[in-house]
Amino acid sequence: MRLLLTVIKHTHKLPVYTSRLRCLSSCASGGLLPLRDEELILGSSRELVQGLGSQVEVRTAFITEEEEGAFLRELEPGLKKKRYEFDHWDDAIHGYRETERLRWGAACEEVLNRVRSVAFPEGSPLLGPVHVLDLDKTGYIKPHIDSVKFCGSTIAGLSLLSDSIMRLVRENASNEWLDLLLPRRSLYILRDQARYNFTHEILKDEESVFNGQRVPRQRRISVICRNLPG
Repeated sequence: MRLLLTVIKHTHKLPVYTSRLRCLSSCASGGLLPLRDEELILGSSRELVQGLGSQVEVRTAFITEEEEGAFLRELEPGLKKKRYEFDHWDDAIHGYRETERLRWGAACEEVLNRVRSVAFPEGSPLLGPVHVLDLDKTGYIKPHIDSVKFCGSTIAGLSLLSDSIMRLVRENASNEWLDLLLPRRSLYILRDQARYNFTHEILKDEESVFNGQRVPRQRRISVICRNLPG
């Protein structure tokens, strides 16, 4: 199932508020050095970061290297049969392959149950298929807001293979924004106002800079869960 997206352009300005940040050097395993979760979000103002604090989360090391491998073993055979597309139907994504999956092996299903338990309200009806989006190294996701016709108040995504940066910008005020550093094997969660009032995007490799420091972006696979509209 494809999601109806609204693409919105904006002008990103220099940070006003930044959280404390450690060195972003890559470690041998291919990810960032350990960071505290609160160090992964910066924004245009302290008030905005604090105001959206319960609606935007990044949880580092949410899955292990072995669990990441389990997802790749399940996903790669199907993804390799597809070609990367560079002309998304509504021009929201560039350089991508995608699929949806209802059934998973035991290891992946255990991780997805963990995602559901931490990201969604108890008893919240979930969108059945899990969306898988494979971005080429040269790929990116443009600023957009997911249609409320197809998904509910919460989205939660695992980041596989690469670190990346997600940018949120208030729909009618481009000077209000957040940047989320998404380390490899982390989980991001967006809820409520962060879902409906802010565009979100994944930056191009050449634009992938967090708090003034380069964050190289490689091929990235995201495994995304959503709930149904209320």
